[in-house]
Amino acid sequence: MDASTDTISVLLVDDHTLFRSGVRSLLQRNPRFAVVGEASDGVDGVKRAMQLKPDVILLDLHMPGMTGVETLQLILQGWPEAAVIMLTVSEEGEDLASALQAGARGYLIKNIDADYLVRAIERAAAGESVLAESMAAKLVAQLQKQREPKAPSPPSELDKLTPREREILACLARGESNKLIARVLDLAESTVKIHVQNILKKLGLSSRVQAAVFAVEQGLTSNPER
Repeated sequence: MDASTDTISVLLVDDHTLFRSGVRSLLQRNPRFAVVGEASDGVDGVKRAMQLKPDVILLDLHMPGMTGVETLQLILQGWPEAAVIMLTVSEEGEDLASALQAGARGYLIKNIDADYLVRAIERAAAGESVLAESMAAKLVAQLQKQREPKAPSPPSELDKLTPREREILACLARGESNKLIARVLDLAESTVKIHVQNILKKLGLSSRVQAAVFAVEQGLTSNPER
């Protein structure tokens, strides 16, 4: 959808009534958003997500009964296109990795400022992945820690990429923006964007976050050769 012109429908799933009320109040002050529903637990969250099909779901990670990750998995089973952002107090790398690997489109910390939350919801509605800036390094560290006991992905996956695409994939693993990648590799930003799209297509991935996860699992975190 075009988040700059269309109303973005949002579902809130969080067991803290006061927090839901605060987020609802924030979003209702902005004509671009419509909070179409709320849920206080995972079971009701899944039910309302299937009924309402909102553009974005803000989902708490730790709730009584069904956890946020379990709720996320059930939502995506019934509605794979759901744009779910985990909105949590947890800054643990393990929680972050689990949520992203389960299919979350974003991971934000509840102490973020209002403007950042608004922009993150707009980006998620537009199909982008969003990640709290403070969590980028923790994602890389957590995935590196997980890499040793896990069998590596088939080498043929990396063989699909050109040397330049591998360089750019390594940049994605470090959380670099298209603008920074373009400067580092002496390319036009539009060229980098095309390369990123080709990487996602060749690897069968849907977001930069998934590409970063794949790259870290493959050990592509070193600085690209110039």
